[in-house]
Amino acid sequence: MIIYGPVASWRLGKSLGIDLISCQKTCSFDCIYCQLGKTLHKTVERKIFVDDNVAKNELDRFPWNNVAVDFITFSGMGEPTLAKNLGNVAKYAKKFGLPIAILTNSSLFGYEDVQKDLENIDWVIAKLDAPNEKIFKKINRPHESINFDEMVDAIKEARNKAKKFSLQMMFIEENKNYAEDMASLAKEIGADEIQINTPLRKSPVAPLPKEELFKIEEKFDRLNTINVYSLPRPKVKPLNYEEVRRRRPE
Repeated sequence: MIIYGPVASWRLGKSLGIDLISCQKTCSFDCIYCQLGKTLHKTVERKIFVDDNVAKNELDRFPWNNVAVDFITFSGMGEPTLAKNLGNVAKYAKKFGLPIAILTNSSLFGYEDVQKDLENIDWVIAKLDAPNEKIFKKINRPHESINFDEMVDAIKEARNKAKKFSLQMMFIEENKNYAEDMASLAKEIGADEIQINTPLRKSPVAPLPKEELFKIEEKFDRLNTINVYSLPRPKVKPLNYEEVRRRRPE
């Protein structure tokens, strides 16, 4: 299955996931905190991993009248913008009358075809975990072709085109002392919202304590922030627990 959930999201409420990668972890990053573990296929090449008709058939079969869903969200076993059919599937998903979101690492925003695909997305939630190239490489361990400054420029462009645009910033030991620099960068980008996060689910690295994360949030003065420790998750019952667990280990 490529559809999973709904899952309880502190950002999106009851979120129904669409995983257009759905194979071994395939991503343009190999983040040290990733809940899915090591990236097995690090790439920046877009391709079709799951046929459009598979995605459309699963969406059609989903029991929409019996299961409460707040968002349809592209996420899963890797970077969703690597899926070359992202735009087509997002366009089809709109027929179900729900807002469409994407959780992305921002690395492919410079691609014209990705920019075109994002036109079908209502809410872009874009990762930014570092203030400079050095910390970027240390935390996100990107594909060798990805340059930090070029990525930030592309994030700014994507923000200007998006209907709603949030920055998700994952704070861990390696970047916690750079919060002021990251806040300055967030101001430059001008996102609608800054999501202050730390890895509370199963992760290779430890989360920051609640008190520490709230102190970090204070550095984002006059910006619209939400904090993973502040927002509750709704109660949901996924249709297939194993499909959720495969993508969101506990």
